[in-house]
Amino acid sequence: MLPIGPAMKVTIYLNQDTSSKRGFLRDEILSFLREKGVGVGGATVLHPYAGFGSHGRLHKSDEGDVEGLHLPVMICFIETMEKTQSILPILQEMVTDGLIEAHPTEVLKSAKQEEKVIS
Repeated sequence: MLPIGPAMKVTIYLNQDTSSKRGFLRDEILSFLREKGVGVGGATVLHPYAGFGSHGRLHKSDEGDVEGLHLPVMICFIETMEKTQSILPILQEMVTDGLIEAHPTEVLKSAKQEEKVIS
């Protein structure tokens, strides 16, 4: 769980079809963020309905052709300043086509509900 106080919010913007050495870059980044030793507190992959990048071409989820496969994806996480600073250089190497932004934020509450065991 994140401690209350200063933190860093990171958002990575990619296309869902951006490839990496092992498959899709979004999956590789998510796996990296879950790795032991890196282990950020949590990350979310968002699939927007539509978007465009620096090229200006609009891509929408309801397009049936190849343009519809080139949709935007955002990966977001919040972590301590120290951990974020240690993993940002690796993320910058991983992202060969996209954008990474990071900005300071403040964690006001970090609560974790115990998992319910259903028997």
